[in-house]
Amino acid sequence: MEAEAALDALGDPTRRRIIEVLRDGACPVGGIADRLPVGRPAVSKHLKVLEGAGLIEHRSVGTRNLYALAPAGLAAVQVWLTQQWDTALSSFVTHVERSSAPSDPQESPT
Repeated sequence: MEAEAALDALGDPTRRRIIEVLRDGACPVGGIADRLPVGRPAVSKHLKVLEGAGLIEHRSVGTRNLYALAPAGLAAVQVWLTQQWDTALSSFVTHVERSSAPSDPQESPT
């Protein structure tokens, strides 16, 4: 399951913060580390996990590696969340319909 790897990767708060940093555009490891309370080696390890999950990608520009959000990286997560939300809303509608349905006039209270 594609969404599962992404959700696992996003389970770490530092990785979620890296995703937030990269929303502003491509950035080298040092630039990411400057905005986080962890060092460059830790950021590099987190970037590998995020890249393995398909959430980010990198490209080399001269001697620097720039990291950016993968264009379709969160698509699987979005689909998964939409399915969960649709199921929850459907269950809620069913509950409301059952709760607000008029009682059968043929039935008498006992």
